[in-house]
Amino acid sequence: MTEKSEPLVAEYSIVMSAPAQRAFALIEDAVRWPQHFTPVVHTERTQESADRDELRIWGLRGEDAVRVWTARRVFDRAGLRISFTNEPAVAPLAASGGEWSFTDQGDGTSRVTVRHEFTMLPDADVPAERIAEELGKHSRKQLEELKLAAELGDELDRLVVDFEDPLFIGGAVEDSWAILYEADKWPERLAHVHKLTMTEDVPNIQFFDMDTTTPDGRGHFTRSVRVCLPHGKIVYKQVTPPPLLTAHTGHWAWVETPEGHLLSSRHTVTINPAKLALLGEGTTVEDARKYLRRVLSTNSMTNLRLAKTYAEERAGV
Repeated sequence: MTEKSEPLVAEYSIVMSAPAQRAFALIEDAVRWPQHFTPVVHTERTQESADRDELRIWGLRGEDAVRVWTARRVFDRAGLRISFTNEPAVAPLAASGGEWSFTDQGDGTSRVTVRHEFTMLPDADVPAERIAEELGKHSRKQLEELKLAAELGDELDRLVVDFEDPLFIGGAVEDSWAILYEADKWPERLAHVHKLTMTEDVPNIQFFDMDTTTPDGRGHFTRSVRVCLPHGKIVYKQVTPPPLLTAHTGHWAWVETPEGHLLSSRHTVTINPAKLALLGEGTTVEDARKYLRRVLSTNSMTNLRLAKTYAEERAGV
């Protein structure tokens, strides 16, 4: 049996101009992490009770890989603390966990600290210092992104556009799935997609670079990662969103019915207020919300109708 070494600790803090409770709520609401934290692609809450939960997390590792792990969390809401363990630990780690803590400082600011505790495998070929260095790089970035979201306060809700478009399909899930899963064929099937280069080195984990045109003629380049969960959901995140956005996530979801199935497209985007002028001088956040709802929904409905036509033709409808 391989023995574990003694626990090592790495701790990082940041001060933000926001209440501790607001920062706590952003960390507690893990389902929305993909919108706030660059490396997080998708989270699903697999278990939940009054003071604890369990998460399944898909996170970027480098530019073209995704790691999947389980996080188990315990909440101390009175003390504003969240402890966590991550499983499985990835070599050279034998175990990994830690704690978030949130403290109001009495001057309108709060201090947020993330503490990592980890043990190394005895035969680890990477020094613990390098692990701490990587944890530090990741933690400082995460804390900066948390600070940005927390300090936006109520304005954050105004900058986020979140909607879903459903369509009934009288055909097989597998057929409509194929249309959306085979993204490398979109340039042949969708007029607004001009070029798409896709890789799928790990089954059901896709990365692609795509050139598209919006209904009003604006060209965009985006890089996306997708997590495909056959045949229920395809989750995506734009790793390189267009300049008007700081984040764009979403999914395609399938729900079977006695008559066929419902296929829905969901978009969640965060507007970059510094880039509103891209839509013209004097553009407001409200203008941008209406614009994004219109153009994203138009493209999504095009994809949905293509999937519907293909599946229903295959079904002989």
